[in-house]
Amino acid sequence: VQLQASGGGLVQTGGSLRLSCAASGRTFSPYRMGWFRQAPRVEREFVGHIRWSGGSTYYADSVKGRFTISRDNTKNTVYLQMNSLKPEDTAVYYCAAKMGVLGPTYDYWGQGTLVTVSS
Repeated sequence: VQLQASGGGLVQTGGSLRLSCAASGRTFSPYRMGWFRQAPRVEREFVGHIRWSGGSTYYADSVKGRFTISRDNTKNTVYLQMNSLKPEDTAVYYCAAKMGVLGPTYDYWGQGTLVTVSS
């Protein structure tokens, strides 16, 4: 399984971006897809996740109400819609796939896409 994240870029405060994460490889049926981010000199941070079956979502408090995760099962793609962006959202954003139900570990990671929010 390979994950390819895209859609990052430079945006002004208050703007929006939509990130995509496309999966390729063998038949793709994860338990959950997650988004994470890492800013310079900061540990990687959980952003949110979506259940592949059913589509239920969960978000970190820092992005709740501003970010929305969705997926298109037919395209093996998950999206992260980011609205009302703030400078503190600046980070490299990573998507990840958790294939099994048990445990917290994500099995596959994308390469990351940079989001820069200017003030």
